[in-house]
Amino acid sequence: MAFLNNFGFGANPYNDGGNFGNFQNNNVYGPGFGGLGGFGMPFLNGPRNGGNVISQNQQNGGGASNISVTPTVAPRPSILSSGAGAGPSSGVNVSPIDVILNDDVAANDTPIVPAGAYDYGSGKVYTAFTTEDVVEGGTKRVTRGLWSGGSGELTVFHTSSFLSNTQKSYYYEVYNGLPSVSTNEPQFSVAYGHYAGSGSAGTNEDSPSSAIYSQMQQVLLPSNQKFFKWQDRNQDDIYAIAINRARLKDRLDPGNWELVLSGSGGETLRLIDDSGDTNQAGNARQTKYNVVSGSLVGGIQNSTEIFGEVYPQHGIVILGAAALDDSASLGTLRTVADNQNHNRLFTAISGAAYESTSNGFQARNEEEVKSTFYFVRAKNGEYNFSNNPTYISGSEGRLNQSTFVGDPKTYITSVGLYNNDNELLAIAKLSKPILKSFQNEVLVKVKLDF
Repeated sequence: MAFLNNFGFGANPYNDGGNFGNFQNNNVYGPGFGGLGGFGMPFLNGPRNGGNVISQNQQNGGGASNISVTPTVAPRPSILSSGAGAGPSSGVNVSPIDVILNDDVAANDTPIVPAGAYDYGSGKVYTAFTTEDVVEGGTKRVTRGLWSGGSGELTVFHTSSFLSNTQKSYYYEVYNGLPSVSTNEPQFSVAYGHYAGSGSAGTNEDSPSSAIYSQMQQVLLPSNQKFFKWQDRNQDDIYAIAINRARLKDRLDPGNWELVLSGSGGETLRLIDDSGDTNQAGNARQTKYNVVSGSLVGGIQNSTEIFGEVYPQHGIVILGAAALDDSASLGTLRTVADNQNHNRLFTAISGAAYESTSNGFQARNEEEVKSTFYFVRAKNGEYNFSNNPTYISGSEGRLNQSTFVGDPKTYITSVGLYNNDNELLAIAKLSKPILKSFQNEVLVKVKLDF
């Protein structure tokens, strides 16, 4: 149900009409037209089933003009709304307000208010979109620096002092600065896992290393695969790097990360994946890639030697402990004791960055962004009055600015997007106010990314 005021301002809802300056306020009760959403053009899809006539009636002396649409069903009991002026007037039959309200409740129908109309219940002004006003902009893959603040390279590494000794036996959480500083945030975690529990205290499934290996296996591997495996070799023990979820967005960007390890023997090992997808042109749904030696600048160095696997959707890098022992002198200990082998991986990462700022952990995240464009149109006869209390004065609702009589003006500063239940979903702010009057029309293009 909607209460229609052709020029969006001022008249008593029970008044049969009246001249205001050079314009006549013609107030009509009646249901609104249907639409695709709560915000958009009013004449989409024709009248709502069972809807009454919407009448336009404008007069400047002389006879009144009347434009109407025939109802699609038999008319309800009605009252007569007439124009007023120097010449003969004409009107349109519309339902009494109580009939409209009862029908809305009985039909459980959400009123969509036409352009420039005044919703008597809520006092809000809406325009319903047409299909021509909404354009799907498609989906694009957007990549940004992975680390806090959108940085693409992490060169400072601090372990968390907030972890208990029990937690540290399972993993280390790495920050981009001192954890005691509130602006620093966790970036990733490192852990060590062994299928049989070696390398940590405890036995079998009770040991931290066994728990880590089982967790990674359950999260990343098929249910029928018990071991991580590459180059036809089961990996009894692994190192895991898990990116913090707040950094990850949709996934780790394949082809745009590089990890540098500094070995105890002075060697430096640079690792990347073998996707070669540096410009987001690859398969966004591929679940894993091999980890090989190479760099972002020079590309893959040796594709035949595999150091592990990366799972972009999970943001997890799995590295073979045996391969790191051979190529980076990590020195993994596999005795049944609290060896905290993950500290060895942390030392190799932070030590490389300490040696050179070019040895930081470089990485980017990726997300798919869907865009929709909404073309918001305010025609010359719409939105020329304001609900701002300063726009009028006195109990009779006279315009505060005498120059607005016969030539009202407003400034559009924002656009609200509503759903069919008249609930505000988004607000688009304009860079500067736009003048609106009966002498001009406004078109605002709103881009919604999600």
